[in-house]
Amino acid sequence: MSVAYPGLVAPRPRLSRPRRRGLTLSLRVTGPVALVAAWWIASATGVLSADVLASPATVAKAARELWADGQLTAALRVSLTRAVLGLACGLTAGLVLGVITGFSRLGEELLDSPLQLLRALPFLSLVPLFMVWFGIGETARVILIAVATTFPMYVSAASGVRSVDRRLVEAMDSFGLGRWATVREVVLPGALPSLLAGFRLSMTLSVIALIAAEEINSTSGLGYLMTQAQSFSRTDILSVCVLIYGLLGLVADLVARGAERVLMPWRPRGEAR
Repeated sequence: MSVAYPGLVAPRPRLSRPRRRGLTLSLRVTGPVALVAAWWIASATGVLSADVLASPATVAKAARELWADGQLTAALRVSLTRAVLGLACGLTAGLVLGVITGFSRLGEELLDSPLQLLRALPFLSLVPLFMVWFGIGETARVILIAVATTFPMYVSAASGVRSVDRRLVEAMDSFGLGRWATVREVVLPGALPSLLAGFRLSMTLSVIALIAAEEINSTSGLGYLMTQAQSFSRTDILSVCVLIYGLLGLVADLVARGAERVLMPWRPRGEAR
């Protein structure tokens, strides 16, 4: 028998509405536009002198000049090659090590402790050693990026593999599925959210590592452009390079988000508040 209580209203679940794409894009653009506007106003009013930071118009002019004479395209090509090679090596190493330690108890006992020790080391502290071991060529730069991007992928992969339901693995064993076939068919798909999270972190970190790697006596790339601009106090060219590094980081994050949407279309993309 139900009892009615006057004055009480049954709670209703709050339904979320998908936000329009145009509104979402506008909100995302508002922050960068406001930042550029503040920069422009500060330069035009003299609050920000050209010796400290060039104005947006001067930076845009420098970017056009660098693009026209081919310096910017050549530097971008070199830097992107370094970042992609290092990222590919780091993702592969992190994925393999994460699967081994997450899926095998023996692998965890043998590998996890030394890997956690290496993960605690700041990758920037390895720059002098890499210069001694590998010289000042491209090898040292690519390996530095690879080391920096290995550990986010390793931690995410190991965590994701451990979170896979062991009953599924045991069921596959009972059906006679081989060990590596189980990893391919069951473990990796089950760990996909964690793998994509590690991929996203590694993508972003590859740009940070690229900046550090290009400080190793570079003779090409964005780091070399920055070194040359610093020598002549060209804050406009320095600003161009810094903005490009920022755009590379943004593109890396967008690529990771796109991979999540393609590989996990069932995951909600956000809710309106």
